[in-house]
Amino acid sequence: MKTLKYIALSGLLTLASSCGNSWLNIEPTTEIETETAIKQLSDIEFTLNGIYSSMQDAYSYSGRMIYYGDVTGDDMQANGTTKRTSDYYLFEYNKDNGPSTHWASSYAIIQNCNIILTKIDKIDTEEPIRRDDLKGQALTLRALALFDLTRFFGYPYLKDNGASLGVSIVKDLSTIDSKPPRSTVAECYNEVLGDLTTAIPLLGENFIKGKINKWAAMTLLSRVYLYKGDNALALSTAQDAIKGAESKKYALWTNAEYPTAWGVDRSSTTPGEILFEIVNLTVDSPGKESMGYLCSSSGYSDMILTSSFYALLQQDSKDVRNKMYKISKYYAFITKYQPQGNETISDANIPIFRLSELYLNAAESAVKIGDNANAVKYLDAIVMRANPAKTVKGQTITLDQVLTERRKEFFGEGHRMFDALRNHKRIERIDVAVPAIKDTKHWTMLPEAQSFDWTYHKSILPIPKKEMDTNPNMKQNPGYAD
Repeated sequence: MKTLKYIALSGLLTLASSCGNSWLNIEPTTEIETETAIKQLSDIEFTLNGIYSSMQDAYSYSGRMIYYGDVTGDDMQANGTTKRTSDYYLFEYNKDNGPSTHWASSYAIIQNCNIILTKIDKIDTEEPIRRDDLKGQALTLRALALFDLTRFFGYPYLKDNGASLGVSIVKDLSTIDSKPPRSTVAECYNEVLGDLTTAIPLLGENFIKGKINKWAAMTLLSRVYLYKGDNALALSTAQDAIKGAESKKYALWTNAEYPTAWGVDRSSTTPGEILFEIVNLTVDSPGKESMGYLCSSSGYSDMILTSSFYALLQQDSKDVRNKMYKISKYYAFITKYQPQGNETISDANIPIFRLSELYLNAAESAVKIGDNANAVKYLDAIVMRANPAKTVKGQTITLDQVLTERRKEFFGEGHRMFDALRNHKRIERIDVAVPAIKDTKHWTMLPEAQSFDWTYHKSILPIPKKEMDTNPNMKQNPGYAD
């Protein structure tokens, strides 16, 4: 048997050794069969299941890939200096000890998607629609991984129109001799956009639990356009996705549904607004390292609402999103990550794309192109869902209005720092006196971490040391070199 040996860009994981309820039994090997592993569509599905499984990991989308964007912002903070989230929150890393798991887990996804994409067109099948859908999933997952790598390790596109360095674009199967250089942020975005625009016509439109479909891919596409500043395309993509998703029974949760909808087991008849989520089960979840347990006051209680963000939410005490945290011992803990059925908090699913993001993407992009009618239309749906007594009808919507609504809607879901910095806003970490959470205060940190914008060198991560040591073509990010 021949095998393909490949360098793990700072330690890749390969395919899951099994699927179904054992998706997380991943062997830490750097070899995978290439001549016999993929012969038919069922082998492609097995490989995709392995990719989805790897995304359940606490170092991936069930943990670090999510909370990084929150605790580096001003709405969430670490609940102590020794918590799992504290290094991110305090920006206590340098070129020698910077986190490497974002790099490793994302390139693992890319590598395994590349395995699929180099094989799938060669498979003879009487099910071309099924093959197209599987290919579309692989393209979308590869795009998601590259996009997240780019925003973790590269500056926001609009800082310099994508001229600064992003990450390495890897489209072929990596080998032991692979030492790819970094591409620019613009080149990375073009690659992401290419994968997504190819994938979307291939993807199925119906709900499949825990799998990418057309509407999830279009949500990512609208997000990428928004980050890139292609606002007309962000708006039209979001509008088309909203119309298409709602024709397939997706719908914004109602005000009454919102507090408990996060724990409902979704199906094709009642998909709600979850377009794609990481599905965790009692038999295959990250356990106590998952977002559910990390956020819970009865779990590791790693992250809490900041006093300033709590005060912002309390400006409208009747906003339903005030029900998405729990106060315990003068701290406010997120309660979005709810178990389904008889599962525990450790097994809570992780929402990645929600219909509400499409509405807010549409509102934000409409503001930026001066289309106030659509800005009102899409923002009002979110505002009135939060509090039916409120409306923005008759107003001229501002960018700050939309960004404030994004903060309220997505806290704890990994967006805040990215949303602020891509709009050249500052992260301001200040304390506000609030009796209900009187013990909540920011921990002592460097002044540069208390108030910053996209010029702060630690607003992006250092390239991992192992990658710098083994790849002579790799360049470190500014500010980390010395």
